[in-house]
Amino acid sequence: MATAIGLDSRVRQHDTGPGHPEQIARFNAVVGRLEQNGWLAKTARLVEHSASNDELALAHTPAYIELVEREIAAQRSQLSTGDTSINKWSGLAARAAVGCALSAIDAVFSRLVSNAFCVARPPGHHASAARGMGFCLFNTVAVAARYAQSRYGAERIAIIDWDVHHGNGTQDIFYQDGSVLFFSTHQSPWYPGTGARRETGEGAGAGSTINSPLPAGSGASEINAAFTQLFAPAVDVFKPDLILISAGFDSRAGDPLGQFTLTDGDFFNLTTRVMELASQYCSDRVVSVLEGGYGLTGLANASEAHVAALCGEQPALV
Repeated sequence: MATAIGLDSRVRQHDTGPGHPEQIARFNAVVGRLEQNGWLAKTARLVEHSASNDELALAHTPAYIELVEREIAAQRSQLSTGDTSINKWSGLAARAAVGCALSAIDAVFSRLVSNAFCVARPPGHHASAARGMGFCLFNTVAVAARYAQSRYGAERIAIIDWDVHHGNGTQDIFYQDGSVLFFSTHQSPWYPGTGARRETGEGAGAGSTINSPLPAGSGASEINAAFTQLFAPAVDVFKPDLILISAGFDSRAGDPLGQFTLTDGDFFNLTTRVMELASQYCSDRVVSVLEGGYGLTGLANASEAHVAALCGEQPALV
C-alpha cells in the first residue's frame, strides 16, 4: 500500500507577515525537499478539499467558526481569541489544511493508501472548540478524528503529538471523550503552560489523556522512554482503529521556538514505531498532519525523514 502526500497550495495564502515564524516558506521548504529528493514521485497525491462549516463543526462551535470568518472579513491582523495572525485568505488556507486531513482519512479508510502526510498550515493543535491561539485557527487533527468517527464508524482513535509545545486544544476537545486517546510529549515549562502529568481526562475520558512534560534539552532517550512506557502500553489496551500524528518538528534540535534535541533519525524511528503499532492494531492506518517546525532547513530534513519512514524506506540524510 502506498503513502499519500497532501500538498494543497492554497495553504500558502495564509500570510502572517514579515518576520513571523509560521511563514509561507515553511510549506515551500518541505515541498521543495520532497520534490528534490524524489519523494513526490514515489507517493500519491491527496484530493484537494475545503472543509465545510459542517465539517469544522465536528470539533468547533458554530459561533467560533462564524467569529473566524467575521474577523477575517473585517481585515483584522490577529484573531481576538489569541495570538494568531490572519489575513484575508487565512480562512481559505485553514479550510484547505483541514480538508487535506479529511481527504487523508478518506484515502486510508478506502484502502487507497496505508498512510498519509499532510503538509498543512496554519497548524491546529492549539485551537480548542471555541478559541484559536498559538498560530492556530482550526484544529485539523481534532476535526479529522471526528470525521473518521462520523464518516467511517471508527470507534477508537489514538493521537500522538510530538510537537515541542503541548497540544492544549486537542486535549481540551477530547478531555471528556474516552473514544480518543491523546498522548503528548512536550517541553515544560513552555508555551502554552498546559499538559501536566495530572491532566489525564475527566468523566468518560478519564485516563484517555496522557501527558509527558519534559525539561528543555530532552531528546531521544526521554521521548523514547515516554513512548515505550506510556504510549505503547496504552495503545495495546486501547486498540485504535486509526492513529493520527500531530507532527510538530519544532522538537528537532536547533529549532528557534523549542529546546528539544531530536534528530532527523529520531523522527524516522518514532514514525517507524507508530507504524508498527498501526500495523498491529489498525490495518496500517496512519494520518500525519504537520504542526510546528520553524527552522526551514531543519523542518525540511525532519519532514523528509518522516515521509521516508511512512514509505518504508531509508532517507540518505538519516
